[in-house]
Amino acid sequence: MTTLEFRNVSKRYRVRGAAPMLALDDVSFTLRDRQTIALVGQSGSGKSTIAKILTQLETATSGEVLLDGVPIPRHGRGLRRYRQQLRMVFQDPFASLNPYHSIRYHLERPLQLDRVVPRGEVDAEVRRLLERVRLDPATVIDRRPHELSGGQRQRVAIARALASRPQLLVADEPVSMLDVSIRLGVLNLLADLQREEGLGVLYITHDLATARHFSDEIMVLHHGRVVEHGPADDVILRPQHEYTRDLRAASPDPEKHFADASARPFGDIA
Repeated sequence: MTTLEFRNVSKRYRVRGAAPMLALDDVSFTLRDRQTIALVGQSGSGKSTIAKILTQLETATSGEVLLDGVPIPRHGRGLRRYRQQLRMVFQDPFASLNPYHSIRYHLERPLQLDRVVPRGEVDAEVRRLLERVRLDPATVIDRRPHELSGGQRQRVAIARALASRPQLLVADEPVSMLDVSIRLGVLNLLADLQREEGLGVLYITHDLATARHFSDEIMVLHHGRVVEHGPADDVILRPQHEYTRDLRAASPDPEKHFADASARPFGDIA
């Protein structure tokens, strides 16, 4: 079992001419494979700072991050192996894919860098990854990102994240930039992949409705602090903190949200 532990992590940013800004304040949680935790909060709550620390794009001011009980490496081959085990799906599929390269290139690159399969099997693995995210390889493999829809681009981004065969996935607002009509299809895909691949997923969102339906646990972040954390149904149906109640009141009704979305037709490869 793979276990990622975020232990008593704080993050302060220096601000010229002002006191340091506290972005995270003593945050702790544990993510295991085959588990999905939703990290919920408004903009500025610290959600993306957690994602950046997990991927080592930022360094914690205090506290530590451990993988299977061992502090994650800060550099060298150890950090590279860690990043192979934990991959990220970014919020904006328009910005996360290089417009000058084909879809084939985007998926070949991690396969080659991480030596996932022998050189002679790279093309077959690229096609398998595209099929895994419900895209037709013959249709998209030699296209460039601007030739695909937003939903297709995000599916390519998910396939790229899976290419290194990670155990853990950080999905940072993965559908917020997509049309409402295709969000449910992408979230269902992520849920299927999580279950079938045995992934641990940290799902970062501001949407309580999707958090409840696609997560085992919900962690509510406010001004850099975890104000509520528990099983998804408990947090949504019986919120204990005033901020969680405010988020719930401002969110669409989850049952109506998904009933309406399921009733709308949408293409599976949109």
